[in-house]
Amino acid sequence: MSCLISGSLAYDTISDYPGRFADHILPDRIHRLNVAFDIPTLRREFGGCAGNIAYTLHLLGGEPVVLGVLGRDGGDYEARFDALGISRAHLRVSRDLHTAQAHIMTDRDNNQITGFHPGAMLEAHLLPVPALPGLTLGIVAPNARQAMLDHAAQMAAADLPFIFDPGQALPLFDADDLRVLVAQASWAVLNDYEAALLLQRIGGDADALAAQLRGLVVTRGAEGCDVYTQDRVTRVEALPAAAVVDPTGCGDAFRGALLWALEQGWELVEACRLGNVLGACKIASAGPQNHVIDAATALAAMRRVYGAVA
Repeated sequence: MSCLISGSLAYDTISDYPGRFADHILPDRIHRLNVAFDIPTLRREFGGCAGNIAYTLHLLGGEPVVLGVLGRDGGDYEARFDALGISRAHLRVSRDLHTAQAHIMTDRDNNQITGFHPGAMLEAHLLPVPALPGLTLGIVAPNARQAMLDHAAQMAAADLPFIFDPGQALPLFDADDLRVLVAQASWAVLNDYEAALLLQRIGGDADALAAQLRGLVVTRGAEGCDVYTQDRVTRVEALPAAAVVDPTGCGDAFRGALLWALEQGWELVEACRLGNVLGACKIASAGPQNHVIDAATALAAMRRVYGAVA
């Protein structure tokens, strides 16, 4: 069994700001914002939603099939996939563009400011969804707009159930786009801000949105997540993290675990419990692809906190 992961591949340049952004942004001067933050730390990490989700899915023993584009500078990312044992069969390498780049600053309250250059990601629509034996489900994660529209339509046409995960790409779509994407998806996963924005665009409430899907997950950071299934809403409490080091990629770790659990046939609430375990594991390490855990350890942690495993 394998999972198709459509999304971005990027290099993340991550820095930590020891203060609070809010202390230096004056609400009555937003129209003429000119702020510089002194950042004592700087590191470069492998990132992008597809790469991060695939990393966690692979940790748990899943078989990710990544549908994404690297740039002409993507050789070390290709080497990383090879070292991890993740297939590159459905990657594209652009001849002209650089790999997508994210520049992320995190303050002491875990607020983040991100600048993103899409680069080679703009060619992602040139990659078709492959017809592969053994594909059981997929995810349409943040990517270039046309790629997300095309890959969602192609997965739906192939009767491949998939998660719609618009993330920071949500503003790229108008209301009609979003209604089509939701109609094609089997599940939707958004954070609370994204969910509010989506509902503002398409109208209705979370219950009405969930009624169109097998399930809706709204993540709420340290508060856990709300899981909407049929006529029921379940709050899945967060797992306390051993340390809070870096929130970058926590949502992707959650989604990688969700894919693994759904592939095993778990109910959505149980899958989200495992997602919280992986989110807590990830936040305790720097960078989106440096946490280390296997399925047995993750399931043991799930038992300790939630008392049950599907």
